[in-house]
Amino acid sequence: MKKLFASLLLGMGVWIGGSMALAQAPAAEPASAAAPAAEAPAAAAAPAAAPAAAEAAPAAAPVPKVDSGDTAWMLTSTLLVILMTLPGLALFYGGLARSKNMLSVLMQIFVIFSLISILWAIYGYSLAFSGDGNFYGGFDKIFLKGVTTETFGALTTIPEYVFVAFQGTFAAITVALIVGSFAERIKFAGVLVFAVLWFTFSYVPMAHIVWGGGLLGKDGALDFAGGTVVHINAGVAGLVGAYVLGKRIGYGREAFTPHSLTLTMVGASLLWVGWFGFNAGSAGAANGAAGLAFVNTVLATAAATLSWILGESLHKGKASMLGAASGAVAGLVAVTPAAGFVGPMGSIVLGLIAGLVCLWGVGGLKRMLGADDSFDVFGVHGVGGIVGAILTGVFAAQSLGGTGGLTPDTFAMGAQVWIQIKSVLFTIVWSGVVSFIAYKIADMTVGLRVTEEEEREGLDISSHGETAYNR
Repeated sequence: MKKLFASLLLGMGVWIGGSMALAQAPAAEPASAAAPAAEAPAAAAAPAAAPAAAEAAPAAAPVPKVDSGDTAWMLTSTLLVILMTLPGLALFYGGLARSKNMLSVLMQIFVIFSLISILWAIYGYSLAFSGDGNFYGGFDKIFLKGVTTETFGALTTIPEYVFVAFQGTFAAITVALIVGSFAERIKFAGVLVFAVLWFTFSYVPMAHIVWGGGLLGKDGALDFAGGTVVHINAGVAGLVGAYVLGKRIGYGREAFTPHSLTLTMVGASLLWVGWFGFNAGSAGAANGAAGLAFVNTVLATAAATLSWILGESLHKGKASMLGAASGAVAGLVAVTPAAGFVGPMGSIVLGLIAGLVCLWGVGGLKRMLGADDSFDVFGVHGVGGIVGAILTGVFAAQSLGGTGGLTPDTFAMGAQVWIQIKSVLFTIVWSGVVSFIAYKIADMTVGLRVTEEEEREGLDISSHGETAYNR
């Protein structure tokens, strides 16, 4: 079996390497034409994509007009991203938890989604997508002031309300992702205080910095749907949280076995389906860029699943269901920043690399870091986001079948990779500092960690007074 897996992977690598440039180069020109509409989660189409838009159409800017097809697609994409969180992410994490903590995980994700949705409407959208500051937007649209059924946001073919809703789902799932790092030992009130602080001072500014016309967007960073804003941002916050809260009681001495890999597989499947709204929806329209992102999402995820279970088979002698589900998520994470910028063959190579690197991330790297990251948020989302963000600068090259990013006529791989590395480093530092401060404030106000007795009893009973299963 090991030799079979190795032969398959070697054959795929040789075939992909030999055919990538030839097969994908002709597709580069149509793809690059769609690039101005593709940048960001349907977002930076306004300020960040301005240079490309100006180059592609030096005449007058398009007159805003609702396109029913684009609007229908973006509404569908918004619903798909909600599905990723509720119930996708909740079931994925819930299955990984021990049975005595199942409801606490579901509750944290459910309430975070509700809380962040409200905060997004009150001030998050305005600070992320109005104004032209380098780090924050403005208060022009606080409480959604001035947003009506007749107004347009960064996209000129869908109503602004649709854009608000789509972006709000990104904010909610990003905060919810962090839950997997400190699960099974954190106070419910502490989760909520941290969520408010981190959303306000990490997610919102990062969304503006990359997609809302801020510092990294102006620098030319490529992030189609959230490699930096979502995954690295959340992954680093999770790792910091694992350090601040400390290890679970018995970690390293007792078995922390997932109580239902069936639920985890169902959750991973819902994440995969919902991710098409996440990535293809980030084109901001029903167009060729959305189609490219859709195909790349399928291929990168499939490739990462295969490479993860191959690595697992070679290392442990068996391929596991948890490995397949984790590999799929790793591929989804890695292709997120690249989905609308790389060609299909590039996405396969990206997925193969991400599966193996993230397998190391949840194994060797995790042991080196010494943190009890409960459900490997950093190992999958942090590491996968870093791999995807940097390699976007490589595979976006037209010579490798990519679109050439936002400026295909002047795209230079070396320069773009350096821009991508800078954006990754910036995100790590920003999220790390904000996360540490937010955890400390939450700890000093309501407290972060439950008592030893409550942790042993399980958070379902001690925090919520109910159980997931009848005993």
